Amino acid sequence: MPRKKIIKFAKTTLPLLLGVFLVWYSLSSATPAERAELWNNILLADHKWIAISLFLGLLSHMSRAYRWKYLLEPMGYQPKFANSFMAVMGGYLANLGVPRSGEVLRGATISTYEDIPFEKAFGTIVSERIADLLMLLLIVIAGLLIQTEGLLNYFDNHDINPFVSIGTVFIAVLLGIFFLKLIKRSQHSILVKIRNFARGLLEGMRSILQMKRKKEFIFHTVFIWVMYLLMFYVIKFTIPETTPLSIAGIMAAFIVGSFAISTTNGGIGVYPIAMGAVLLLFGVNQQAGEAFGWILWGSQTVLVILLGGFSLLFLPIFNQKK
Repeated sequence: MPRKKIIKFAKTTLPLLLGVFLVWYSLSSATPAERAELWNNILLADHKWIAISLFLGLLSHMSRAYRWKYLLEPMGYQPKFANSFMAVMGGYLANLGVPRSGEVLRGATISTYEDIPFEKAFGTIVSERIADLLMLLLIVIAGLLIQTEGLLNYFDNHDINPFVSIGTVFIAVLLGIFFLKLIKRSQHSILVKIRNFARGLLEGMRSILQMKRKKEFIFHTVFIWVMYLLMFYVIKFTIPETTPLSIAGIMAAFIVGSFAISTTNGGIGVYPIAMGAVLLLFGVNQQAGEAFGWILWGSQTVLVILLGGFSLLFLPIFNQKK
């Protein structure tokens, strides 16, 4: 098998295999009674609150697709909302297979169906991620103020430094700009292509500074994260053991869950374990905590699979006139 195919195969399968292993490890390390309790919690979950959580999740996805137009408008592009939404959902679906591949697919999708240069579309996605990282940073700070000891203990025990993750993105952007300046005057064909691509990428990223409707962009950014918090919060009512959870416990679990998802392919296997570990600090037994994680992760993942799969199938039909 060619080396490129081996690398591609490994990138796709290894994260999934790791997720499957963690699922197996989590279940096999529990006693039969604990596994029965976990399964019972999932089966008896209040489906009304799951439905509300799914609706809130859908609102956040729709808001993200709508927010995208504010970054594309300064460059003269006005994509259809349907194409933006389906591109977003297709990207989420791709992230379940290979972490961070969804951003590339999302940019390629909108480029294909709306005639937007890929590098410019991808640049706007990078700007979106920076805005989202700032929101996550604010939530982390709020969480630390509310529940300093619990969060710091969890981060320390699991060797997690959220500020390093956020800082890495900013350093990568600065290095990209520095590299572009280095090759600015080169006439080598490959470097010229890289330079042109990077310029388009930077133009897409600069669109966040050129927006005419900054207030609307900020509103949708805040709305997206409020929906994330609410869809997380309402799941606590699905299980009796998690219903009494305080705001501090919810904030701590939300922050830990956010990093579990961002560092893996959609949080498969990792998310329920992380929930079980962090909620244990707030008096929730591990089986109930993991059931909370499975219900939240499972319901939102099913939503992404259904909407993402439908989007990728329907996109060519919706745009067949083109």
